[in-house]
Amino acid sequence: MKIYNSLTSTVDDFKPIKEGEISIYSCGPTVYDNAHIGNISSFIYADTLKRALSHEFPGWQIKHVMNITDIDDKTIKKSIELYPDLEPHERLSKVTRAYEKQFKDDLESVGIDTDAITFVRATDYIPQMQALIKQLVASKFAYLTDDGIYFSIATYKAAGKKYGQLVPITAESTGAARVNNDEYDKDSVHDFALWKIRKPDEPAWDFEIDGKQLSGRPGWHIECSAMSASTLGIPFDVHTGGVDLKFPHHENEIAQSTAVGDNNVLADIFFHSEHMLVDNQKMAKSTENFFTLQDIIDKNIDPLAFRLFVLQSHYRSQAHFSWVNLQAAQNRLDRIRRVVSLQPVTASTAPAQTSSPEIKPREQFIELSNDLNVARVLETIEAELTSYEQDSDRTQLTGFIGTTDDLLGLNLSTSLQSNLTDAQLQLIAQREAARVVGEWAQSDKLREELRNQGVGLRDTVEGTIWFQL
Repeated sequence: MKIYNSLTSTVDDFKPIKEGEISIYSCGPTVYDNAHIGNISSFIYADTLKRALSHEFPGWQIKHVMNITDIDDKTIKKSIELYPDLEPHERLSKVTRAYEKQFKDDLESVGIDTDAITFVRATDYIPQMQALIKQLVASKFAYLTDDGIYFSIATYKAAGKKYGQLVPITAESTGAARVNNDEYDKDSVHDFALWKIRKPDEPAWDFEIDGKQLSGRPGWHIECSAMSASTLGIPFDVHTGGVDLKFPHHENEIAQSTAVGDNNVLADIFFHSEHMLVDNQKMAKSTENFFTLQDIIDKNIDPLAFRLFVLQSHYRSQAHFSWVNLQAAQNRLDRIRRVVSLQPVTASTAPAQTSSPEIKPREQFIELSNDLNVARVLETIEAELTSYEQDSDRTQLTGFIGTTDDLLGLNLSTSLQSNLTDAQLQLIAQREAARVVGEWAQSDKLREELRNQGVGLRDTVEGTIWFQL
């Protein structure tokens, strides 16, 4: 299995740290609003990576952890806007829990099994964050000020550590100022906040350090460092996220997590997916050029068609979103489903039972191991399905579609199931009887009646097959 590693800027062989186990940490959403589809695309790529690793390492346990950022500048601001009369902790929880649920529903809609992910909320790991901050302060990698606790980049570099593992950091881009915002200018480097002193009307947690009581809340970056270490240990195998998280978030995570001790590695591989573009601009809430999954559903487009749209672009290439492109993905998915739904008509007029052979790795899926070349995999899958379309012997189809679903998450197996009513099965039987005795006008009439009900028929030299229109 080969994956592009942002740490090395090369496609590296994936070598798990621990035999029999693969550990993945994904930077999840900040739950102050619904996620836009550009954000969701990064989770689709991470899910596909996990599926490919499962295929490459059958029987291995995959521990996939995703954080929920439920305390930061944005969540606090939104909670004050919506529930100004509630107590700070209560209103924060009310807002973030609602958007967390919507986020998980969105993931399920695009074929991501949320039960296979361990979700961790930042507010549940405050003690672990405080413990890490204390360790950094004691080792002089962090210092106290009148408005909080900050990480010292200069001390980190002086200790022989590299700040700039994911992005180039130059002397010109390094400033002496501190930055208190959770998200800040990506063109300059400053000491960043690990802990923020409480401001009026904000939720806060008690924190005693060096004999001082610093009631407040964590900065954004320290959250992921504490949660990944607590759930997976350090180092772990793969860290995923959008390319916009390289700096400052992931760079700061690395620094916080590797400052103390001899270990310089947070994760062996950093897996970053590219932006989604709209009119050649990055999709973002700040520019108000974004769409949500609900916008897609409102246009009667299947969320799984959006998944297919995402997978058609390599994760390291920018996907260009338009409604025309998305509709093309819907049409492609419809064509695939139609071929999968083809069923031979048997003497009993019921769908023939296909066998379920043992699913084995096949050459159609090899390109997944080549840095997730899903576009190539889709081409070979469609070529394989074409052979099934032209051959009434579909005994291997169930296993093939099962493997495809396991790897791509398009849920094609539902198209294998018969949704015909007893009345429709009877019409098919009557048409077959008419064809046997040469009553072609009656046969055509019954065929058209079935078509009007959404059932198509195709007569082949090896018999008749039906499919859902």
